[in-house]
Amino acid sequence: MKKVMRLQEAVKQIEDGMTVAIGGNVLHRSPSALIREIVRQQKRHLKVIKTAGGHDVDLLCAGGCVESVDAGFVSYETEYGLAPFYRKAVEEGKVKANEHACYTVMCALRAAKSGIPFMPVKGMMAGDLLKQNDYFQVINDPFTNDAITVVRAINPDVAMIHVHECDEKGNAVIYGPKYDDELLSLSAKKVIITTEKIVVGSKFKFNPESVTIPYFLVSAVVVIPKGAAPCSCSKMYDIDRSSIKEFLGIQNKEMLEKYLQKYEQRDRQSKNGVRYGEY
Repeated sequence: MKKVMRLQEAVKQIEDGMTVAIGGNVLHRSPSALIREIVRQQKRHLKVIKTAGGHDVDLLCAGGCVESVDAGFVSYETEYGLAPFYRKAVEEGKVKANEHACYTVMCALRAAKSGIPFMPVKGMMAGDLLKQNDYFQVINDPFTNDAITVVRAINPDVAMIHVHECDEKGNAVIYGPKYDDELLSLSAKKVIITTEKIVVGSKFKFNPESVTIPYFLVSAVVVIPKGAAPCSCSKMYDIDRSSIKEFLGIQNKEMLEKYLQKYEQRDRQSKNGVRYGEY
């Protein structure tokens, strides 16, 4: 099965109403090109999963693509403050925020990875978090009869992950922090990879032990150099601060479309799914 494809083809695998998990962490190695294409294709009612989100979740909310968000954190960190489009969508009731700790999102994904319906959470969750988020329940430990909080499994339909290198089969390598991307790939039904570089044919020199995400988990591979921008990609490029500030200044649909158009040629410039010059 052909896995290397254009960005537009890969995003067509994401259907309205799906549960989508986003790789990376806050403003680092987010699959930003995929996120932009989801907004261009006007996907709707997505249930977004991320341990610590930022520009990615905010952009999806700005594009009207989101129904709910399960996350431990959504913000731009200290330098840029809160995620304004996410916050506004939640305040207006357009997006349901299922608040977690980052740890409880990971527990829910681990339950899905293990094929079980829920996972115990170390330490009691209390207060409004339990009342507002129906992913949590308090049950009795069958061994000690003590109360214990459990979190329901989250099994994403699609995990979207940006990596440093990948081969044509879908073996993907991440250099630097891997965050929760391995866990996402093991808990999701389908994995879409965007990669800075594709290693072709006999040039593929991966040590099997260095592969972060193995080919048999991967459904699609898209080659997009700087595909995490305006977020950073460890060892390759830093956050594009001017682009982040431009996005945070968006005030209407026309400004959002202009922002997306700025990246469109770079996101979509490919031939048979592989960037010119990659061979």
